[in-house]
Amino acid sequence: MNNLIKVGMADANVCKPPDVITTLGLGSCVGIVLYDPSVKIAGLVHIMLPDSTKILNNSNKYKFADTGIDMLIEEMSRLGASKRKLVAKIAGGAQMFAFNNNLEMMRIGDRNVEATKEKLKKLGIPILAEDTGENYGRTIEFDPETGLMTVKSFGRDLKIL
Repeated sequence: MNNLIKVGMADANVCKPPDVITTLGLGSCVGIVLYDPSVKIAGLVHIMLPDSTKILNNSNKYKFADTGIDMLIEEMSRLGASKRKLVAKIAGGAQMFAFNNNLEMMRIGDRNVEATKEKLKKLGIPILAEDTGENYGRTIEFDPETGLMTVKSFGRDLKIL
């Protein structure tokens, strides 16, 4: 019987088969799954903001794209994952509310996705699949046995990436 490993907001965790890892309610947040297919080790970080350097109280490293991904890689490496073999799948980054103005700070979802992609590119980690943007929330589940990510959204078809 597999366990469902839950990851909260501004949090991360890792798992191996037969366990499955999940995070609920991704709005403007981004769920980043990193996976080493050679040893079937998966990690998931639920980031809330793009950049830790812009915030004074940034002690929770998992809250930010720039530091959360690094921390997750460290944890996965301790379990035996190889940084060179990591691949990524991402979801979230929605624009949950309509704003009349196009203020940069209101585009948190877009900025989270951009920061995530930039960080992964800098680390040389390819993104195999993504379900980002739009205006609805998502819940994701990743199965390290199959390497598949399931994206559930209220009132929408299930997506398997």
